[in-house]
Amino acid sequence: MSVNNPPQRYLTTPEAARFLALSGRTLEKHRTYGTGPTYRKVGGRVIYALEDLQSWADRGTRSSTSDPGIGTVHPAKRLEGKDDG
Repeated sequence: MSVNNPPQRYLTTPEAARFLALSGRTLEKHRTYGTGPTYRKVGGRVIYALEDLQSWADRGTRSSTSDPGIGTVHPAKRLEGKDDG
């Protein structure tokens, strides 16, 4: 890998939760409901790319309470109208 293209950094669920200032359980709920950041399964392990975590958190960026922002970071619960299967 060149200096201009560093290797991707992956975090475990506890590490990702700390990065996002969430509990590990909240991050697990986000996975269950499909409201969280993109993740990968490698063997039986769940890992998160650092850039995916940052991108997901950035969807909640606002400059004021009246700013609609560019996206929504939903709470860790089932979304209305979302089908389980």
